Amino acid sequence: DDETMRDNQAIQFRELEIYCGSHGPPRAILTLEVDGEEQTVTTRGNGPVDAVFKAMRKIVPHDDAQLTLYEVHAVTEGTDAQATVSVVLAEDGRTVRGTGAHVDTMVASAKAYANALNKLIVKRGRSELPAVARTGG
Repeated sequence: DDETMRDNQAIQFRELEIYCGSHGPPRAILTLEVDGEEQTVTTRGNGPVDAVFKAMRKIVPHDDAQLTLYEVHAVTEGTDAQATVSVVLAEDGRTVRGTGAHVDTMVASAKAYANALNKLIVKRGRSELPAVARTGG
């Protein structure tokens, strides 16, 4: 059951706001639930995807894991197309693929990254998370 699987994940996507355009660096405000506690951070990046992924690293530090693949596919046609995003993280010889889907590509990206982090935690063979940043918005 998909709902049960989501409930058992240590890291769950909650909310994302992105500010981007021609008037400065993109900014992401990301909220994740980590082990039942909501964490919100604001980060800037070289682009909106970079800002989102920096926010992920700020909430759940994982310096040894490297992003090795980022793919976006449109599942449906038109301007309201649903995007499916895949990310691959590699750490100490372990590789995990996370996926996420949403009509907003940045939300799909955040969901995919959270999915990959959850899989990485499982592959590490332990249930505890890396030290979670205790920072408010």
